[in-house]
Amino acid sequence: MKLVTWNIQWGLGVDGRFDLERIVAHARALADFDVLCLQEVADNYPALEGSAGENQFAAFADLLPGYTLIEGAAVDVPDGAGGRRRFGNALLSRLPVGQVFRHTLAWKAVEARSMPRLMIDAMIAAPFGPVRVMTTHLEYSHTVLRAAQVESIRAIHADTAARTARPPLEGGIAPFAPQAVTASAILCGDFNMKPDDPSKARLEAPFDDDTPVLVDLWRKAHPDEAHPPSFCLYDQTYGAPHCCDFVFATGDVAGRLASIDYDLATRASDHQPVVVTFR
Repeated sequence: MKLVTWNIQWGLGVDGRFDLERIVAHARALADFDVLCLQEVADNYPALEGSAGENQFAAFADLLPGYTLIEGAAVDVPDGAGGRRRFGNALLSRLPVGQVFRHTLAWKAVEARSMPRLMIDAMIAAPFGPVRVMTTHLEYSHTVLRAAQVESIRAIHADTAARTARPPLEGGIAPFAPQAVTASAILCGDFNMKPDDPSKARLEAPFDDDTPVLVDLWRKAHPDEAHPPSFCLYDQTYGAPHCCDFVFATGDVAGRLASIDYDLATRASDHQPVVVTFR
C-alpha cells in the first residue's frame, strides 16, 4: 500500500502558481498511491490567494475517479449569501473504505489566532488487512492548543483500541449494527511541531494499558538521520526550514514499512509531500 500525505496550501505553490491539477499530477508522479491525505483543502474561500472560491473537495474527487473521497471540514461557516465556507482535510482512497469518523479535536481558550481542528479516521481495507488511516492538521499558533489536540488524538486512539477488545453488542436497528474496528492505525498530516517538540514526544508515548504505541516511521527507517525539512524550505516567512509533517503507525503496521520519503523538490505548496510504502 502506498500513501501520500501533503499540506497543499489550498493549491497555492511557493512559486505563486495556484493549480489543483498540479497537486494531483505531482502526487501521482511521486507514487501510484492508494491513499492520498490532504490538508488545507478549501471550499468557497475566494479570499484565499489564487482561489476563485471553487469547491476543492469536489475538484479532487473529479481529478481522481475511482477514489472514494472523505471530506473533513474543520471549519464550516455561513458565507453570508446562503452558502457555506469550508476548510480542512481530505482523504481519497482507491481501496475499500469502511466506517469513517470525523473527530473534532480540542480547542482551548487562549489569546491567539486559531481555528477548529479535525481528524479524519477512516477504516481502509489494505492488502495486508484492515487499518485505520487518520489524517489531521494541528494548530500553528500556540503550544497549549497543540498539546490539547495531541491529547484528543491519544484518547481517540485509546478508545478505538478498547472497542477492538470489547466491541459493541450485536443487535438493534441498522445504525446500531456493529462495524469492523481495528487498533492497527496510520496517523499522518501537518502537526505544526518540530521533531524535538514535547508534544510530539507525548504523541509517541506509551499508554497505561494495551493501546498500541504510535511509531514515527521516519525514525524507524532512519534512526540516525534527522527528519528532512517539510516546511519553509523555499519560503522562510515562518522560520528556517524544518520538519512538521510526519507519519506514524502502530507497531504492527510499522513492521510493514518498506520506505518513507520526503519530496524536497516540488514548489507546488509551502509544504513538502511525504510518500510511504508498506509491504
